[in-house]
Amino acid sequence: METTSRDISVRGADGFEMPAAVSAPVTQDAKFPGIIVIHEAYGLNNQIRGVARRYAEQGFVALAPNLFSRFGDVMSEKNIESAMRPLWTIPPEKRRDPKTIQDLMKTMSETDRKVMEIFYTGREELEKKLLGDLIKCTEALRSQPNVNPDKLGVTGFCFGGGMAYQISTIRPFGATVVFYGANPKPIESIANISGPVLAFYAGEDEGVNQSIPQLVEAMIRYKKDFQLKIYKGMNHAFFNETRPVYNKEASDDSWQTALSFFRKNLS
Repeated sequence: METTSRDISVRGADGFEMPAAVSAPVTQDAKFPGIIVIHEAYGLNNQIRGVARRYAEQGFVALAPNLFSRFGDVMSEKNIESAMRPLWTIPPEKRRDPKTIQDLMKTMSETDRKVMEIFYTGREELEKKLLGDLIKCTEALRSQPNVNPDKLGVTGFCFGGGMAYQISTIRPFGATVVFYGANPKPIESIANISGPVLAFYAGEDEGVNQSIPQLVEAMIRYKKDFQLKIYKGMNHAFFNETRPVYNKEASDDSWQTALSFFRKNLS
């Protein structure tokens, strides 16, 4: 299917003008389901823009916001890469430990520390701001002239996966697809999810996977339509073709499964 891509500006919750990429099928006088595509910790880069285009090729209008743009050059992909690199040297079970993070930050450059302050020590405040921005993105997607406003979905990867979980607890979506994302907070907010959820995880992703039992228990407790798939032997970010942990077989399978899920629930 022929597609078109363009950059737009979405007014965030506090008035900040946030850039976003929109990809859509080129067809006149037609309405398509819409999908919010939430980026990984590296921001809106070419890989995420590519995911949005792939959804457009399959008959969806995809909006991918740059959630980190409000922080200017500090949260550039290059700076985030630099700050994250030493983090991956820490055992997975310690990457969310405040003292471990603080000790690591003491060894970092000023810019790397700023990234960590935003992304880790200020994580709760960050997510509150970005959830407000995502609500505005949902409104912007719904208002696109070629979008069926009653057929909206959301998907995200890594950091974006956690945000996809979170936004689905405060706004109704016809379908939510999560790639190795953190559980919504508090876990009881799962009670507010209105549409079906599909989640993918990597078998070797210890840091994220340790919270899966709590997630499943809550999904059962609140009687949610929930599907889960774990890819044995895979590592976090296996879907991303630009990362060394990329696995084509797992990526292709999860992509086809996600497409089928969105087609079923947003048709």
